[in-house]
Order: sequence, then structure tokens, then C-alpha cells
Amino acid sequence: MLTLYPAIDIKDGACVRLRRGDMGAATIYAPDPAAQARTWQNQGCRWLHVVDLNGAIEGRPVNRDAVVAILAAVTVPVQLGGGIRDMAPIESWLAAGVTRIILGSAAAYNPALVDAACRAYPGRIAVGIDARDGFAATEGWAETSAFTALDLARRYEQAGAAAIVFTDIARDGMLAGVNIEATLDLARKVATKVIASGGVGGPEDLRALRDAADGLLDGVIVGRALYDGRLDLSLAQHILTD
Repeated sequence: MLTLYPAIDIKDGACVRLRRGDMGAATIYAPDPAAQARTWQNQGCRWLHVVDLNGAIEGRPVNRDAVVAILAAVTVPVQLGGGIRDMAPIESWLAAGVTRIILGSAAAYNPALVDAACRAYPGRIAVGIDARDGFAATEGWAETSAFTALDLARRYEQAGAAAIVFTDIARDGMLAGVNIEATLDLARKVATKVIASGGVGGPEDLRALRDAADGLLDGVIVGRALYDGRLDLSLAQHILTD
């Protein structure tokens, strides 16, 4: 069984989707992210995946009001990433009701923070690994680090990360299917649970991922396909739990 994580990406206070992480190629799908979060919850999702896109670029939380509104609107657990680069926002967001924090750029450039956060909040810190040609991208995908996705995954497996959110940037927002081979290759090499992200275009992609996962994956994040109506949330849940 895989968990479905509907994505709520926030840019300038609105719920958007990007293509390959390009902030200049954003499509606005909902002006009220909290209302969208409530819609996904009402349709049966068990988790929400929320990203502060402006925060990821600026290196600090930017869309706080929108995230707080989401937390007030739903009761399902929320995992949050974007612009979280030191302990203060980690503590603040967890106190505000976020269930799991995702550290992305910090994982590449500040391993001491990830180590400290995993020790302080066991089970509540995930690492976001966004890969471009096998290397981890940072700063809202604007930069590419010298670390491979596997380097980081193994590093934070030792630190005790609760999960790895793995995104193939080339597939994100393109509806071209998940990079199943790369995702499962990573999952086979670490004990930490892996969440697939980027590229789901419809039911057939979820079926392919489910059939190939063979117990290796925790779940999958889906964005544009849900917003475009290419994938019904209740059908997605059925496919992943069948």
C-alpha cells in the first residue's frame, strides 16, 4: 500500500504548479490554498504535502499566513518544506501543527542542522532530495550541488531521517510519468522510507509505480494531474491501496 500525498505548492499566496521547477512557469490553480487543502481532505486524502516555493528561493519562510491557514483548515497530517534553513523555523512550524518538516537545501549545505533536528525531533524530519541528472539541486532548484542523491540519502539515513522525498526535476510538472527506475534504485540502497515525486500524469502512472514498488516505497506526491483533472483523488487512493 502506498500513501497518496496531494501537493499544495504556494507561490505569492496562491496554490500553483511549476514545470521543472521554473518559477516563471507557474500555473495558478487555486487562489486560496487552505480551501484547496480542505477539498483534498474532503475527498479522502490522508496526508498533505505543502511547499513554500518563495521560501525555497529566498531561504526563509515567506508564505507563512497561507500555511497557517492550511493547518487551521484540515485535520490530516501535513508535511512542509521550503525555506527552512535553521532550527528556529523547524521548532516554530512543529509547534504550529506541522507533522513533518522537509529539509532540502539545508540537507546539502548544513548537515549539522539535519543531524540536530533529527535528534531533537525523531520521526518528524524528512530530507528532500531533488535530483537533476543524479545530483541534488538546491535553492528552489536554481542551483545544482556537488552531491549525488545517493550521497545525501545515505548520509541522512545514518542521521535518522524519517523519510526521503525524492524528486526527478526533469519529470516534475511534466505529466510524463515518475522516474521509477531512479526512484527504486535509491530506495533499494537505503533503509529510510522513500516518497516518490514528480511526473505522475494519470492512473496508468500510479499503477506502474505501485506494481514496481514491491514494498520499497512509502508513497507518492501528486500535483498537476490532480489539478488538471487527469487523475481523480478517490481513484488514485484506490489504485495505491489495491
